Amino acid sequence: MPLGQPSALINYRLEPTNMDDDGQGSVRVIVFGPLIDVLGSRSHKVPIGNNTSIEDILVYLEIGDWIAKGITVALNNERCPMDIHPSNGDEIAVLPPVSGG
Repeated sequence: MPLGQPSALINYRLEPTNMDDDGQGSVRVIVFGPLIDVLGSRSHKVPIGNNTSIEDILVYLEIGDWIAKGITVALNNERCPMDIHPSNGDEIAVLPPVSGG
C-alpha cells in the first residue's frame, strides 16, 4: 500500500453500518488496567444508536474524564479516533494511558 494511504483494515466512518431497522444496536466494550476497577468488570455490552460516537460510549460508561488523561481506543483491533461511530456488533477496546518510570 502506498505511503499516505489509509490502511484497508481500519474502518474510519462517520456513519455506522449494520444497525437494526430502528437504527439501534450494541457494541462490546473491553477495558484494561485501572479501568477494570473503575467499571467493576472488563467487558461491557453498551446500547448504541445511529449517532453514537465512541466518545459518547465512554461518557455513557462514566469514564469520559479519562479522555483527558490520555486513554486511547481501538475499534475492532485497530486504533481510531474517538469521533468514529461504531456499528452494531463492533468491539471497542479502551486502553489506559501508559505510566511508570
